[in-house]
Parts: sequence; C-alpha cells; structure tokens
Amino acid sequence: MTFQSPWWLAGLLAVVALVGLYVLLQRRRAKYAARFTNVALLGSLVPKRAGWRRHVAFGLVALGLAVLVASLAQPSTEIRVPRERATVIMAVDVSLSMRATDVEPDRFQAMQLAAEEFVEVLPERINLGLVAFAGTAATLVTPTTDREEVRTAIENLELAEATAIGDAIFTSLTAVTNYQATLASEGMEAPPARIVLLSDGYSTVGREATQAIDAAIDASVPVSTIAFGTDYGTLDINGERVPVPVDRATLEQIAEETDGSYSEAASAAELSEVFEDLGSQIGYTTEPQDISPWFVRGGVLFAFLGVVASLLWTNRLL
Repeated sequence: MTFQSPWWLAGLLAVVALVGLYVLLQRRRAKYAARFTNVALLGSLVPKRAGWRRHVAFGLVALGLAVLVASLAQPSTEIRVPRERATVIMAVDVSLSMRATDVEPDRFQAMQLAAEEFVEVLPERINLGLVAFAGTAATLVTPTTDREEVRTAIENLELAEATAIGDAIFTSLTAVTNYQATLASEGMEAPPARIVLLSDGYSTVGREATQAIDAAIDASVPVSTIAFGTDYGTLDINGERVPVPVDRATLEQIAEETDGSYSEAASAAELSEVFEDLGSQIGYTTEPQDISPWFVRGGVLFAFLGVVASLLWTNRLL
C-alpha cells in the first residue's frame, strides 16, 4: 500500500497530541482524587467510573480519527489489469534437437503444450504472432487476436535441421514492423511489442546473435528468452548419441542487452510455469487503485463505536 498525498499523514500528529492530552487529564484526575485521605468521603465525592471501558471508548474514537486522517493521504494499492493493446511474437525452436527425451515426453511435445498454455494466458486484446525457426525462420502467424489460428499453427509445427537464433529474431522483428506499418496505414498508433524466444540449443547457421541484438535495440523491441532443456540431453543420429546442450549464455545475453527477461526450464512443468509468468508480465500491468473510501468508512465506524460505547458505559460522550 502507498499514499498518493503522504504529507497529509502529518495530521496524525494532532491525533497523537489528543491521545497525550487524554492521558495527561487522566493522570491529573487521579492525583486530584488521591488528595482525599478519607476513603468514605472519597467514594462519595468521586463517583464510580467505567474503569478500563472508558479508555476503550476513547481509544476507538482516536483510532477512527487516525484512520480518517490517513484517508486524506489517498491510500492506494496496486491491482493487476489487462493491457489494452500490445504485440507479442512467440518464436519457437523446431530444430531436430527438440526430439531429445531429457524432458518428458520430449522437448518438442513439452514445448507445444506450454506454448498453447501461453496462448491462453494472454488477454484477448493482445495481438499474438508465431515464428518457427530451425535452419531458417518463418512467420507462421502474423500478429492477430485469433487464438485458434495460433493454436492450430502450434499443433502443426514440424522439426527441421539446424538452428538459426539470429534469423529468428530478425524474422520476428520483420513481423512486428509489417504489423505496425499496417496499423499506421489505417491511422492507428502502434502498440508496444515484445518477442518471446524459446530455444534448446546452440545457433549453428544464419546471422549472428549480436547482429540480432543490435536490430532489436534499434527497434526498441525487448526479447525475452527461454533456455529449454538440460545439459545431459542427447539425440540419436545414425546410431550415434550426440549431445544437445542448451546455449544459456547466448540466450541470457540476448535478454539482458535488449531489456527482456531470461528464464530457464529443464522440465515440462518448469516450461509451463515460465510461459505463465511471461504471459502475466506481458499481458498485464499494475495500476494504483484508490482505497481511501474504505479508510473513510473504517474511520467513521471506529468513531461511531467509540461514541456508542462511551454512552453505554459512562452515560456521556467520552
């Protein structure tokens, strides 16, 4: 919780002063009563009071005043709301190394399931596109709000040889640029864009990752990367077990330098969690919500209870 006008909290000093005055008056009253040495006379001159209950009554009123003062400072809390507009390109690695079974049932099937969950997490107004890359990169779905089109494309993904991470980023940027140009031709402002790239191996062909990083920076498009797989993944190629480790360093570099986020996933469950987190980060934002009306209600309620308690226990207002 934060306060939009925190200087009003200085008013709490007045409430503290009031409490101090109350304590002082109670002590003076006790000293005045103690001057009488005749206990019988003291009992007749000082009527029996409500004891601790009158302090509770005053405490409720003081608390109510404090809460009312706090309401003037405009307390607020952060709430999560869907973004109105955004463009997201999901770039997925479909190289042959995705057949590795170090992730059950294998990397490829786990990626497909998690990618479909990512589609579901994003708010409906987010435009989502799909790029698949192996030796080359291709835009399978241009940015759209049609989730069924993206899901169908994910289900129909096919594996191919080699890995071109740099080309995947360039192709994704082209998809973003073309979509923004379409919006501009219709007189609409382009929403912010982001690339979510998943890969399970080292780039073997195509343009260098450093070139892709520079292009993403120039376009002001963050690239969030996911390193998927384990260090002990292998692939059977012509009867030979070939290791297919993950290039975490390059993927982390891409994310850091383009102001994206970097994640690692070594299982289907972890990948689903990463995609869900990314969906929440990209598809939603936080906004302050004014909760001062609740403070006003609470302050009035405490003050009212204090007055009622004082009337019931002491037959007077405090």
